[in-house]
Amino acid sequence: MIPMSATLADLSEGEVLARIFPRLPGSAAQLLGPGDDAAVMRAPDGRYVVTTDMMIQGPDFRLAWSSPHDLGWKAAATNLSDVAAMGARPTALVVAIAAPPSTPISVIEGIADGVRDCCEALAPGCGVVGGDLSASDALTLAVTAFGDLEGREPVLRSGARPGDVVVLAGRLGEAARGLDLLFRLAVDENGVPDAALADALRAQHPEAVAAQLAPVPPIDRGPAAAGAGATAMLDVSDGLAIDAGRLARASGVGIDFARSALGENVERSLGGGEDHGLLATFPPGAVLPAGFRAVGVVTDAAGSVLVDGRPHDQAGWDPYRGWDGAVA
Repeated sequence: MIPMSATLADLSEGEVLARIFPRLPGSAAQLLGPGDDAAVMRAPDGRYVVTTDMMIQGPDFRLAWSSPHDLGWKAAATNLSDVAAMGARPTALVVAIAAPPSTPISVIEGIADGVRDCCEALAPGCGVVGGDLSASDALTLAVTAFGDLEGREPVLRSGARPGDVVVLAGRLGEAARGLDLLFRLAVDENGVPDAALADALRAQHPEAVAAQLAPVPPIDRGPAAAGAGATAMLDVSDGLAIDAGRLARASGVGIDFARSALGENVERSLGGGEDHGLLATFPPGAVLPAGFRAVGVVTDAAGSVLVDGRPHDQAGWDPYRGWDGAVA
């Protein structure tokens, strides 16, 4: 009997896996799941989309703020959103975790529970079909996600055309608000993240903190947008302005946002990130799928991002520079 207080150092890799896999959902698309050298998946469309993302303790999360369940949820959600942004339905995840040997096994189980609950809530039928475990000084999660196009063409960043309507599904600026609150109100007098203060903040501002630590992207809206004729789409992860600039450059167009559509704090909406909404473009006059709202228009000013016709900095998150822009 393995005690509840056991750490990774107390267990073999096989014992850790035996504690994790029963907690994880299977994939409806799997022909052969975990247990062999690789999974075998169905690909009815003949094509699939694949994406990967990492979360590293320090630059990407603080253990004093995020519960293990939060970490698993967010690691899954950020990858599911990238699949959805291609217009695909998420089908499977591969999850790799590296952690200090002193990490309690309950932390790894909590991460697994977060992955499971996120898949069940946001992408039913998507499951974990494999992964890896390793040791590291910093807790690290790496997730690879796969998706089925279901006969549709992928929605690329490069398809927007002048005159298209710019639309958004999901929240805007709320995760940045949560991050600002955490850095201001969930640190001690030395600026070190504090778990007790974070718990108190969750009680005071539950929606903003949850938007940052456990986002809920509109995963089902990606395939819906593809089916409704979206000309371009991407996941808004690094900030609306910087991500809109990426779409603009890929398509050779400009994006002109309507200030009135960006909420009360326009700079936070443009410069903050991690809401993982879907930014898309549709032909003029198109019937927008439920969940999308118009936020601007596509112009012929290649590579530009504007607000009410005026140029705006393409600021946001860069992993090597941090936040480049005001998000408070």
